[in-house]
Amino acid sequence: MARAVWGVDSASPADERLLACVREHYGMPEFWGRYIKTVPGAADGLTRREIGFLHGKGIKILPIYSDFRRAVGLANGRIAARNAIYNAKLLGIPKNVVVFANVERFFDVDEAWIRGWVEVFYASDYKPGFYHDPTEGGFAAAYCRAAAADAKVGSHSILWSAEPDPGVTEKDKAPAFGPKAPPCAGHVWAWQYGRDSEVCPIDTNLISPLLAKHLW
Repeated sequence: MARAVWGVDSASPADERLLACVREHYGMPEFWGRYIKTVPGAADGLTRREIGFLHGKGIKILPIYSDFRRAVGLANGRIAARNAIYNAKLLGIPKNVVVFANVERFFDVDEAWIRGWVEVFYASDYKPGFYHDPTEGGFAAAYCRAAAADAKVGSHSILWSAEPDPGVTEKDKAPAFGPKAPPCAGHVWAWQYGRDSEVCPIDTNLISPLLAKHLW
């Protein structure tokens, strides 16, 4: 694989102060994962001002949707996907960008929800993604069942793995790209290899150049 691309994600808005912290302690990110809708007590939503700030610094945006606490049921997966697409369009996110569902390791998740998310995204201007933990929690098994039930899940989903977690590093000391994957076929093109920096409120990530083409 060509050189992996280094970046960060945060629940807090990217601004001059936070970017200065990241640059001083870790390096200049090439992309920034941000939530496309505010979830009170969990994440501040991306704003047009923040979009202009990041793009003005030459930093691409990796969109994340997190306004759900359970990932169960076909209808609920479709509803979450429609809401994510609505919020993406509100922000002016262009076609062919991946929007990642934030499926935490402690969430209830089933294959029907995953199929619902992919089904709606497949018919949209955007691409379906899943932030997930492939080793802890129920995502991996549910994803593989969904992929077996609907070929679109395995062929069109883009996976962002949270494992392994060797820890936050500077940009030039990042590990070789090596995310863990569910035990079935899938495009694991992103890896959150370091979580919860004690210096800046960010996580560190590596992505495949294949995904870089589908950021904003």
